[in-house]
Amino acid sequence: MEKNNNNLMADELPNGNGLPNRNGHGIPNGHGGHGLSNGNGVVNGQETVAPPATGWRQTLWNSWDAFADVAWFIICCVGFIFQDLYYIVFGYPEKELNTDIALITGGGNGLGRLLAERLGKMGTKVIIWDINKKGIAETIEIVEEAGGYCKGYVVDISKKEEVYKAADVIREEVGDITLLINNAGVVSGLHLLDTPDHLIERSFNVNVMAHFWTTKAFLPKMIENDRGHIATIASLAGHVGISKLVDYCASKFAAVGFDEALRLELEVLGHTNIRTTCICPFFIQATGMFDDVNARWVPTLNPNDVADRVISAIRKNEKLAVIPGFLKALLSLKWTFPWGCVGGLLRRLVPDASPQGLPSSIGAAATSASPVNGKSKSSMASTTAADMAALDAELSSVTLPAKPPSMLIQRTPSLGERVL
Repeated sequence: MEKNNNNLMADELPNGNGLPNRNGHGIPNGHGGHGLSNGNGVVNGQETVAPPATGWRQTLWNSWDAFADVAWFIICCVGFIFQDLYYIVFGYPEKELNTDIALITGGGNGLGRLLAERLGKMGTKVIIWDINKKGIAETIEIVEEAGGYCKGYVVDISKKEEVYKAADVIREEVGDITLLINNAGVVSGLHLLDTPDHLIERSFNVNVMAHFWTTKAFLPKMIENDRGHIATIASLAGHVGISKLVDYCASKFAAVGFDEALRLELEVLGHTNIRTTCICPFFIQATGMFDDVNARWVPTLNPNDVADRVISAIRKNEKLAVIPGFLKALLSLKWTFPWGCVGGLLRRLVPDASPQGLPSSIGAAATSASPVNGKSKSSMASTTAADMAALDAELSSVTLPAKPPSMLIQRTPSLGERVL
């Protein structure tokens, strides 16, 4: 009896909250028999964590914070709109480029050469990268004859090891790049199922993957010096799809996305003095890429006009330059009208992006040289020099008549690949 009394007294002793530990029926801490917790958050001997209280004050503050953020966003948007209208009326401020060191990929011919010539005349130190050694020499000669500074290097930008190595050489021999123009590009101009795998890979490696390698090579010093500009020569094909340009369009869509995401990331990180510009021109004449394009309603562009527009966009720190400008308004309609309208317009605007294409024997030989069903690429390596010479000869037979000597048109001996 004495033992039972002692046990009962122990059960009725108060805990740290002044509540009895157990009642006579084994019910926890005077809260009833439903496993309710005490002030310490104990349920049936198991400790629990009570959720934090969210009162009406916290709810009101969250609502006010969201409202203030939206209101500030609207005010900023109105300010940006008025600023843009002011610049449209009175002109955009233009920066000088005479103290910059510019790198132009694909500077051995075409648009890259024209950009190098213009920058050289402005006093910019120009560096060009290309796979065409002869084209590099010609560009250097043109720039130096006009009184500019120009150096060239043979670099295959599709190979990141070459990019990083050449970047180190430039920093040692010339200095830090402050203006990077990712201009080099390739196009195949074939239907998707007729395009050899290695040309699809080459399109992505040159048209977009190289942008990653060049940017990673030079952006750190731009950030360190708090000064820099990265220009992406994309295409209107980076906004709309075109038949026979599936790989090209896909790579240019990626290039446009690369520019936009990079710009936003730099802003988020606070590097607002590093600018980016995305250039999206229609088909350009006499660059070796779209000389034979069949386009209607919108004329193909003069490369000199495009080069002038690119330089102007860089000097004005424009974010996006669509050439010609009126197509920028048409792009907004793409998301408004049904696909039947959009697809019909695109088919009529560009009936055939590559009318001459490639001789069937070239396409067949290229396809046979590509891996099929996971097989090895050894068949590509076994192609004889005589076969390659025959392919090159047949490819050159479909080249258009030569353009004026001021422009170099290059069709590489790469089974139909055309290079800008």
